[in-house]
Amino acid sequence: MTQRGGTGQWTAADVGDQSGRIAVITGATSGLGLETARVLAQHGATVVIAGRDHAKASAAADVIRSIRPDAAVETAELDLASLQSVRTAAAELAARFPKLDLLINNAGVMMPPYGLTKDGFELQFGTNHLGHFALTGLLMNSLLAVPGSRVVTVSSNGHRAGRMNFADLQSAKHYQKMAAYGRSKLANLMFTYELQRRLTAARAQTIALAAHPGTARTELTRHMSGLAQGALSPRFGMLNSWWVQDGSMGALPTLRAATDPEAIGGTYYGPDGPFQFTGYPVVVASSVRSHNRETQRRLWVESEQLTGVTYPV
Repeated sequence: MTQRGGTGQWTAADVGDQSGRIAVITGATSGLGLETARVLAQHGATVVIAGRDHAKASAAADVIRSIRPDAAVETAELDLASLQSVRTAAAELAARFPKLDLLINNAGVMMPPYGLTKDGFELQFGTNHLGHFALTGLLMNSLLAVPGSRVVTVSSNGHRAGRMNFADLQSAKHYQKMAAYGRSKLANLMFTYELQRRLTAARAQTIALAAHPGTARTELTRHMSGLAQGALSPRFGMLNSWWVQDGSMGALPTLRAATDPEAIGGTYYGPDGPFQFTGYPVVVASSVRSHNRETQRRLWVESEQLTGVTYPV
């Protein structure tokens, strides 16, 4: 992989000219999504901020324009916890952008109290995986129309704690918030690997990749305990800098997956530091469990049945 920085480390300065590319980013109203959108827009891409709160999406677009007044930034209303919203948003996006260069599945929820999506799915699995599975499938024809288009799905180190329990995917029998989060992030990776295999079999020129931010300070941690949030605080930077980084660093793996011209389908990017907590983006390994092809295929079939969405590949 090309690393052009003076130190050999890939940074936002290595994002090439993105002029002419159209990128849809879910959950880009704050945190890593907004940072990803900002960098892509600054490099010339047309960026679509997809979020459930129109006011927040508009405010995020204004933030980017305040940095680069000529930035091409648009918004789309999308609630990943509602399949009806996903279908409506996908139809509108496909009409606006018959050709789509980049879909970044970034939005997510982490370790909330037990809750359900509008369709009755456990909130984390339904939002983080099923919502993105449906959105990607419904936008696939727009992606296939562009040679070299990419689907980048944001996973997490938390996937290592995940188990794909098909007898209780929705945690109806037992809910443990970290276990459910890990399952949803494991699903993100399994989805990426299975999607890439299907794209390859169809000889499509679209590729699927995954990324994770390490441990980044964002609003995603709002459901964590006060003690855990305190441990992430920049006030303790002298102690936690080896395992916590800011959003600009946390967004780099996603940006590399989205823009590195040498990126290969099925690749997973994350920080290069100890335990992949912090650092600059490189190709990293995911858990052995995430590479189980039988489980990947079963998850795909289950996801089709639950969402009612099938893919043209």
